[in-house]
Amino acid sequence: MRQRYGRSRGRARGTKRAAKAEAPGAGKSEPRSNVVIPPALTVKQLADILGVSGIEVIKYLMRNGIMANINQVIDFDSAVIVATELGCEATEEPQTAGGDVEKYDFKEEDSAAQKQRPPVVTIMGHVDHGKTKLLDTIRETNVVDTEAGNITQHIGAYQVEVHGQKITFIDTPGHEAFTAMRARGAKVTDIVILVVAADDGIMPQTVEAIDHVRAADVPIVVAINKIDKPDANVDRVKQQLADNNLLIEEWGGDIVCVQVSAKRGDGISDLLENLLIVAEVQELRANPARPAIGVVIEASLDSSKGSLATVLVQTGTLNIGNNVVVGETWGKIKAMFDDRGRRIRGAEPAMPVEVLGLNSVPQAGDLLTVVSSEKEGRAEAQRRQSERAGISVSMAPRLSNLFARMQAGQEKELNIVLKTDVQGSLDPIRISLERLGSDELKVRIVHSDSGNITENDVMLAIASKGIIIGFNTRPEPGAKLLADQEGVDIRCYEVIYKLVEDVEKALVGLLEPTYVDVVEGHAEVRAVFAVRPVKIAGAYVTDGKFSRGAQARVLRGGEIIHESSVSSLKHFKENVREMAAGFECGIGIEGFSAFEVGDIIESYRKERMG
Repeated sequence: MRQRYGRSRGRARGTKRAAKAEAPGAGKSEPRSNVVIPPALTVKQLADILGVSGIEVIKYLMRNGIMANINQVIDFDSAVIVATELGCEATEEPQTAGGDVEKYDFKEEDSAAQKQRPPVVTIMGHVDHGKTKLLDTIRETNVVDTEAGNITQHIGAYQVEVHGQKITFIDTPGHEAFTAMRARGAKVTDIVILVVAADDGIMPQTVEAIDHVRAADVPIVVAINKIDKPDANVDRVKQQLADNNLLIEEWGGDIVCVQVSAKRGDGISDLLENLLIVAEVQELRANPARPAIGVVIEASLDSSKGSLATVLVQTGTLNIGNNVVVGETWGKIKAMFDDRGRRIRGAEPAMPVEVLGLNSVPQAGDLLTVVSSEKEGRAEAQRRQSERAGISVSMAPRLSNLFARMQAGQEKELNIVLKTDVQGSLDPIRISLERLGSDELKVRIVHSDSGNITENDVMLAIASKGIIIGFNTRPEPGAKLLADQEGVDIRCYEVIYKLVEDVEKALVGLLEPTYVDVVEGHAEVRAVFAVRPVKIAGAYVTDGKFSRGAQARVLRGGEIIHESSVSSLKHFKENVREMAAGFECGIGIEGFSAFEVGDIIESYRKERMG
């Protein structure tokens, strides 16, 4: 973390050096009216393309909440914001072969080579509502008994055949895994089966799953399970679905709803037939004759086999001997196995396979692409590694640059993850925010709940390209770290009208620059010492760093009980200016001495945004 903040300061110094390097009056050149911009480029390259000075580009980026120096790489969306403000019409430079392999939104060529492909179905729902048992019944194999405690531990992908047509099923541990893959860009699911137990009804995890599926804009088919139970209440479940804006066909809506018993097998054939109908409406097609593109569903390292990856082929045919690049790794397909462990030589669109031959373990959500040679695969993987290391400017929307992005035609919808301290605050805030939308920019609450802002909330914001708004709540340390890494905008408020006012100003381009808290480190209080006239905390720095004079807050049970600054910092008996993670130290907080063992001290600084 220390290195990270050092880089931030380095960026600021780099910006000053860049400013000095510019010749006086260089910013007075006339910008070009039509420009072609590549998907990623440095600030200097953008300045050259636009025909203006680097200082001018940096200035416009800073106005829109993007801090970058002259040599920093920015994305196309950020570059368009600058071009638009300078009155230029920008178009994206087409990618050359091999440079576009990381994109997920690939387009199939319009030709007779396209054929109907099987739908890919994900099963989601509450933890014990029978998701895996339902899949077990469909496959007519005993999957459940192989899982620890009869709860799904791994992602699995399976194919079944119904009336001569195949359906691919993905069984996930929960909506978090689904959204994590969506957040990384992987669009693997065509239909989601939402399993709801007839005896339990809709549970909090069910509501979360609904919000995650809506954010992904994927069709939902509801399976009301456990109808064989004596306390099953199907009508109550239908009403609960309606309360969550899922109106089933029987009630005049468009949501397919099927009653099933995974235990007895009731309604399974009806469910499968409805899946095929929904898939037929979507007209799912792919070209099996082209080189394969797929997505990693899960990956692991086997002590005897090496790197293993479960891949869902999305288009083309993956064959033994193909050279591939997968995320930031590469390899040659040495062996492939289907969902029943049988060796196969080729995998067509929508078929899940386990592959051997990668030189390292990829990440779930990584894209697999066939390349012409191992040399090309290695070079492409290394290029991505270098590119990812260089691109640190977020592509995520922020309230501070929302109006500019809207004018540039990049934003049509403001997606918000809303978290409050109590449930009673959700409805008035949600209603107030949704009223702010217009024809040009709609406000959409993709998920709302009470409690602290979690890593799962951040993943959902990434997946939906949204922001997080908290009311009388704050992000957990892990969520804050992830949001900083991924560039997710988190806004926390204590007054409702101020919250609504800021969103309204963002929509009309009037939002003033704000300051956000950048956490620098955490320390856990492990002892309390009396040093007249005050008490100091004997603490262990768990992450980041602590500096004397830095702003700090004391947290107890996740709640802030005091905010001021670090008044003293000692290592043994010596006064020190800074302490890094992994060391014990004595910490004094200005105006506070009521420490308790287990308190968390958080060091932070204020940083201007926008």
